[in-house]
Amino acid sequence: MTDNIHNATLEWDEEGQPISAVFGDVYFSKANGLEETRHVFLHHNQLPERFTALKDTQHFTVGETGFGSGLNFLAAWNLWLTTAPKSAQLHFVSVEKYPLNKTDLTRAMSLWPELENLSNQLIDRYPTFVGNGFHRLKFLDGRIILTLIIDDAAEGFTKLLASTHPLFKNASTKFDAWFLDGFAPSKNPQMWSDDLFSCIKALSKPDTTAATFSAAAIVKNGLKAAGFSVQKVAGFGRKREMVKALFTAEPEALNPDDFSYRGSFSPYPVPWTIAKNQTVFTNKHALIIGGGLAGCHSARALAERGWQVKIIERHSELAQEGSGNPQGVLYAKLSPMEEAQAAFNLTSLQYALNFYRPLWEKIGDNCGVLQLAYKKSEAELHEQLKNRFSNADQLVKFLNATQASDLAGINISQTGLFFPQAGWIDPRKLCAHLVDHPNIQINYDFQVREIHCIENNWQVFSEAGAIENSSVVIIATAKDTMHFEQANHLPIKSIRGQVTYFPQTENTPVLKTVVCAEGYIGPAQDGIYCTGATFNLKDSEAALRSNDHQTNLDNLRENLPEFDVMRSDNLQGRVAFRCSLPDYLPCVGGLPIVDKLVEDFAPLRKNARAGITTAGSYWPGLYINIGHGARGLAYTPLCAELLASQINDEPIPLERELANALNPARFVIRDLTRNKR
Repeated sequence: MTDNIHNATLEWDEEGQPISAVFGDVYFSKANGLEETRHVFLHHNQLPERFTALKDTQHFTVGETGFGSGLNFLAAWNLWLTTAPKSAQLHFVSVEKYPLNKTDLTRAMSLWPELENLSNQLIDRYPTFVGNGFHRLKFLDGRIILTLIIDDAAEGFTKLLASTHPLFKNASTKFDAWFLDGFAPSKNPQMWSDDLFSCIKALSKPDTTAATFSAAAIVKNGLKAAGFSVQKVAGFGRKREMVKALFTAEPEALNPDDFSYRGSFSPYPVPWTIAKNQTVFTNKHALIIGGGLAGCHSARALAERGWQVKIIERHSELAQEGSGNPQGVLYAKLSPMEEAQAAFNLTSLQYALNFYRPLWEKIGDNCGVLQLAYKKSEAELHEQLKNRFSNADQLVKFLNATQASDLAGINISQTGLFFPQAGWIDPRKLCAHLVDHPNIQINYDFQVREIHCIENNWQVFSEAGAIENSSVVIIATAKDTMHFEQANHLPIKSIRGQVTYFPQTENTPVLKTVVCAEGYIGPAQDGIYCTGATFNLKDSEAALRSNDHQTNLDNLRENLPEFDVMRSDNLQGRVAFRCSLPDYLPCVGGLPIVDKLVEDFAPLRKNARAGITTAGSYWPGLYINIGHGARGLAYTPLCAELLASQINDEPIPLERELANALNPARFVIRDLTRNKR
């Protein structure tokens, strides 16, 4: 994500319709914007007929240049509800450089009362924009998925490509239809660039259609260069002509030798993230090993896509390991840095806040989360964040000590960051909700011994001799992932954490929000406070320790003196083990075949940008979702969505570079570039 974000500046005409003050152009036809959308984009992409012809659990992907007022999205959504099978899924991917703020969006949408039910849902989920980036919004239990990309059109769609390497562009997930909207070429020629049409070509397949209100030469020529056959047809209202198009280009025959630069710097990215043999799964059945947050979120994401999912859990209940604490905090550390971890923290937090929005009454309390500037480095960080997040009050507020005290209900002497939509969650209740779906089964008391692949089919063996089979297996076993031969190369760190419970009494303060400092504490749940957790690396002791209780209490008293009322004798608590990786990012995606990867990418030992023209080797159908550390509640919803999108061959919910930063093969590649393999 970057900081160059500007909301649209609007003027409103005498009829209450929006006009761009920058481009001097209308957002939709003054005659009837909804009918224009139906004529140009729905009718001339043949969407009524194509939606009706879809099969159960099939998905359909629309790409749009210019989200604008959201009218095209709402019209497509409305058509989908009346024509597509109920188990099918609509992906709508739209890139917008100048998004409307929520106030202007609400005003614009009020022009179409017939779409009020849908527009209200969009307004409720409409994100807070902090720099360029991806925002995925899900509606109707995943039946409708909007991926809103804040960026220049060409840049935004480039970030969806599997690779910008010419040999591997075609590995990108394909779109079914294009809505080429945006302001007229005469008003905004920069958008209608060669780079945009190059992306459209890479993201299209035989029979992909496109429609646009414009019949300008720059648009027709761009589509023809991108491999579309172009036809002029009658426009809407007073507009005489528009364009519809069909993708008819044959795949390009490229010679890999032309892209080999083994002795020098290659201008193209090394294609280690591209799987050699990409699999399209026709039998939608998956096994997930592990019934914690990562496993349950992954199960739900696939189940909403029509997959039949079975969770294999070694305990007799879900969420018994790192996901088993009674109170977890939904939070992520914001950062002013332009780096993968900072971008992932912000993207995952915003996705999680939207994901949990309708669930709070079932799983916890969105009482807000207050992060204190409890030491000098934290205070300096909060100051650095003010410039970037000063206009993002819906996401985070900057509080002085008095404001923090009023919100928390106790005396606080530090300044802080307050996340008004966040709170605490009971992970056990969350997991129970996630698996409450007709497509999810659970096999309890199944201790996995090993897994083997035979002709693209995975066999999962239990210690007791039972066997489960599937073409897709997801490992979601945190630190215990090291027990699997296919994953034991990963540099997994296990970090012991102990939380402390103590009763709420007449002598303890009444906390109204979650407070995070050296540790955390949330409002009392059923008369019990939970605080912690310790951070003990290379410590495998599972038993509670009184000195760790004391550490938790000391940290609490240090920052919230009103809690100086307890003794550490006979306190209860819980020990769990976080799973982390050296770069503090999760590990999500296909598992590599390490020996083959090392063999194919050996030139990286001498040249980190060698011109390698072979793709990466990955186990067919074997995936992983681990490494969420102390931020599982924030990370696992987006990681599960990413994984399900990869498995189901859909547009991913975050930019490709960030997805690559989570790729499980990254550690092998890093070792090669450092000459450690």
